[in-house]
Amino acid sequence: MLKYVDEYRNAELAGELSQKIKGISTRPFNIMEVCGGHTMSIRKSGIQKIVGGHINLVSGPGCPVCVTSIEDIEKIIALSEEKNAAIATFGDLFYVPGKKKSLADKKAEGSDVRIVYSVSDVLKFAKKEPGKDFIFISIGFETTTPTVAAAVKQAKEENIKNFFILSLNKTMPNALRAVLAHENSKIDALICPGHVSTITGTEMYKFLVEKLGVSCCISGFEPLDILRAIYVLTENFEKGRKVLANAYERAVREKGNIKAKLIMEEVFAESDASWRGFGVIPGSGLRLKKEYSSFDAEKHFDIEIKNVKENPECKCGDILRGFNKPADCSLFKTACTPDTPKGACMVSSEGACAAWYRYGE
Repeated sequence: MLKYVDEYRNAELAGELSQKIKGISTRPFNIMEVCGGHTMSIRKSGIQKIVGGHINLVSGPGCPVCVTSIEDIEKIIALSEEKNAAIATFGDLFYVPGKKKSLADKKAEGSDVRIVYSVSDVLKFAKKEPGKDFIFISIGFETTTPTVAAAVKQAKEENIKNFFILSLNKTMPNALRAVLAHENSKIDALICPGHVSTITGTEMYKFLVEKLGVSCCISGFEPLDILRAIYVLTENFEKGRKVLANAYERAVREKGNIKAKLIMEEVFAESDASWRGFGVIPGSGLRLKKEYSSFDAEKHFDIEIKNVKENPECKCGDILRGFNKPADCSLFKTACTPDTPKGACMVSSEGACAAWYRYGE
């Protein structure tokens, strides 16, 4: 297995592929890597330095922690103040600042905040501690949503009454539409996330090519995966072709994971969702269907959030839309660091600002 992974990190092969890319690249080409995992891999491997001066790699809105709006962060903070309730969350969300405080601050003040590795951990807590309400902060795209749907189904089947989710899950298509349809968008092509695509399949991206005229290439997360995607996109760009390509054949199929999609459709319904930097994007979120609404934290707990605005100095929203890069933000590396984050893009392990801070420009 290690040999298999190493083959996708081979420096000699990467050098050869980068030379091929530079050899065919003749004009400015803006490629957005949609996923924060790609951003981190690109910066860690220095891919942006070896693909030539014509290719501009731009971070996109595929970091679920980063796109969680300040309003939703405040909902989470409010839920952490509920009596006899425990918040369960993935680690990336722990330090994301709200208007005044983060979950880390609330835990320090005595709130029951637990970092978990999966939603199944929360079900175990709920069974062991029936006298306490457990609220799972459900963020993520199509990759993680099926596991949450399965947990909700299990909770209903086992009649677990003290398990709730705050559904901040989001879906990719309408967010990408919002990015590309904006009048200021200069994106020519997309590197699409491999893990999301294992669930959705390649079909999800067809409208981007056919209706918006933007090429897409699905990629894995190893350096050679990404370089191959850049090569495919560059070659077609130079020939004037708009394509939907799959450069992650070892994991992604046209129809995706049908069982995973079916369980999502059973438990969740499409809804509008608030995205950091975008505002509300119609049809880009997921809410629990009526038959599972008893597990909806927003329906069970009485929380109300008013007058919450983003830090006007933080450019996280513009970075997620591809309008700016981290270095364009006046807070980057000054007031905003991993120890003193002012925005979610510096907190998340997939955040563009965190990647640029750690690995440089």
